[in-house]
Amino acid sequence: MLILRELFTGVKRFNQLQRSLPGITAKMLTQQLREMEADGIIQRQVYAQVPPKVEYSLTALGESLQPIIQEMHAWGLSHGDEI
Repeated sequence: MLILRELFTGVKRFNQLQRSLPGITAKMLTQQLREMEADGIIQRQVYAQVPPKVEYSLTALGESLQPIIQEMHAWGLSHGDEI
């Protein structure tokens, strides 16, 4: 969910994502990105240049998750004392 939160604000490169998610290892981030790409939630764009440039963005399916995640966040804020 944290990766999605970062991508809701726009296209990000791998290192940008890793810096914005303290404590996540490169291996775990790579694994999560690959799974979300396989599920059609994010898109991986590779540019043919040296050094290689890779950008991640949300697909339409991924964008459709934003209102759901915002509602879950709002629910958590309003019920935080109960859980």
